Amino acid sequence: MSEPQSASPEVRIGILGSGWMGSVHAECYPRIKGVKVVGVFSRNLERAKTAAKICDAKAVGDASALLDDPDVDAIDVCLPSVNHEEFVAKALERGKHVFCETPFALTFTEAEAMLKAAKEADRIFMVGLLERSIAQYEYVHQAAAAGHLGKVLSITTYRLGSYLLSEESRRHYADPTLELMTLDFDFIRWLIGSPASVSATAVEWGPGVQGEISSILNYDSGANATVMASGIMPKGFPFSIGFRVLFEKGAFELKTVFEGAGPPKNTFQFCSDEGRQTLTIDEHDPYEKELRYFVEAIRGKADPSLLDAQHACEALKLSLATLQSISENQAIKI
Repeated sequence: MSEPQSASPEVRIGILGSGWMGSVHAECYPRIKGVKVVGVFSRNLERAKTAAKICDAKAVGDASALLDDPDVDAIDVCLPSVNHEEFVAKALERGKHVFCETPFALTFTEAEAMLKAAKEADRIFMVGLLERSIAQYEYVHQAAAAGHLGKVLSITTYRLGSYLLSEESRRHYADPTLELMTLDFDFIRWLIGSPASVSATAVEWGPGVQGEISSILNYDSGANATVMASGIMPKGFPFSIGFRVLFEKGAFELKTVFEGAGPPKNTFQFCSDEGRQTLTIDEHDPYEKELRYFVEAIRGKADPSLLDAQHACEALKLSLATLQSISENQAIKI
């Protein structure tokens, strides 16, 4: 008779940040068996209490209460990007595994410092590269890996919003290359790797502010990708994202529209010479999926490479190359 398997040890997590993303993560963790959120940090204690109530955790107004707690296994960083390096490094130095939301860094120096801290601490450092956990993106990645549709010839992505029209949003979020495009850069790299060069143009919105940006990624293979992001759409225009991926034997198209507080509306289609079909696939909560993956990696039951911070670092390179191309009005070699 085989020995009964022991239950997985409880994973104890501290969440830094009580905004929208921190609250989303607070909702997800209780749905993952064997996970306990120990506490939620915010400098605004009332906001911390609101988020902590979601996951039956304590609210703290000092991050060290979680960072220095020896019973906390991992830290989930949902703070503004400008604060990521400070708190990610502190968590890693204290022996915690770290999950950090996107964009995980605003400069390459910050990114390298966090990667170095993770290597020295020998701890898992994952970034919320959400597209890798969204069903439609996973589906296209699987098609590319299978090869039955031939090579990927081109990719077009877009993210269209109005966040730059709000003064409060401008204080909390980065420019479109870092705030929006980094996710699509990672998706493209996931499908066809890193490009040889990047060329970009932008529409200025106020002094030194790039409101809408188009970036073209050129590949030695002849493939190319176009990434568009806008933060200056009219307020009546719903936040919309999507992609078109052209293979030798067909094309996928996804249109996602966010309206109101409910789930987004997706239209996912495949077109070939034989016609067009709407694809219905099983969907899931991508936030819960990526956090579940993080927990399983901590337990040693999942390969942490899928959401490894190095991928986010490579996507950041493309965001920074896009900004450099706009500034210098020329293609930038990668």
